Amino acid sequence: MLIKSLCTAALSIAAGIFNIPGATAAPVAPGEQTPELIRGVNLGGLFVLEPWITPSLFEEWVQVQNSTAVDEWGYCAALGKAECQTRLNRHWGSWVREEDIATLASLHINTLRIPIGYWALAPNNAEPYVQGQVPYLKRVLGWASQYRMRVILDLHGAPGSQNGFDNSGRRGDINWTKRPDDIQRTLDALAALARIANEHPSVVGVQALNEPANWGVPKATIIRFYVQAFNTIKAIAPQVAVVFHDAFLPAAEWGDVVPANLTDSILDTHIYHVFVDDVIRLNGDQHVAKACSDGQTIGNFNQRTRTICGEFSLANTDCARWLNGFQKGARWDGT
Repeated sequence: MLIKSLCTAALSIAAGIFNIPGATAAPVAPGEQTPELIRGVNLGGLFVLEPWITPSLFEEWVQVQNSTAVDEWGYCAALGKAECQTRLNRHWGSWVREEDIATLASLHINTLRIPIGYWALAPNNAEPYVQGQVPYLKRVLGWASQYRMRVILDLHGAPGSQNGFDNSGRRGDINWTKRPDDIQRTLDALAALARIANEHPSVVGVQALNEPANWGVPKATIIRFYVQAFNTIKAIAPQVAVVFHDAFLPAAEWGDVVPANLTDSILDTHIYHVFVDDVIRLNGDQHVAKACSDGQTIGNFNQRTRTICGEFSLANTDCARWLNGFQKGARWDGT
């Protein structure tokens, strides 16, 4: 199922963890081994539902006007916990198979980024989410070791939603950090990921949080949380790198996002050409020029802090079904 989805779901490719293809890397001292380039994919849609990646799971609500089943929260709420558990157990068991990992390895993919939500790791029974993801996660980690792959465990959703996107688990308002226990629950989820990392040597990094939105959460709050996340993860799994998303901040502010004293850190930036009106209207040559410019920006910051492009796409339209959200249209055609 995963391999069949590589084109339609456009699973994003990480540019590199220890070096960036085409970028100016820090000099290698005599006698040191040149870092291996990382070629990776995200296992999107496995443990965090996104309607555009897993449309078949949301088909039954297509004709329901203003459906609330637009994300994993709404999916589970609409079905009820028992039915949601049944369906998601089936999904977790079939979406990624060993043959998929073997195929990726044969294509020289050597890194997997695996998104997972807080609800799988630090659940609250009052919420509609269901659990049971961790055994399936550990199965994938076992395959990763078997096929000599590295893994980044990516906390993709935080309580209340850190960005309001469906990929956070709950589409709508950005409420993360507005309740007293939001930060602690997020740290508890990261602690759980760190413990899993200790069990599986294939895990080389833990991402503190995917795409916190600086327009909904103050930059200072994000930075304070990143320091707490670093300390939490390193106290349990000191061998793994801690990955920080740039919070959609401009490159001039990346140095603030990853304080220089947080050694063994990685900055993650995500590059798409389809979610900004000015960029989606570029012509072919302009898209190429922007990609080259973005690569240089990443290469420059890589001199200071290891920097990856943890998600990117070659798409230059946003016409994929439900890419902008369940029952939403596209910028490209004005729908």
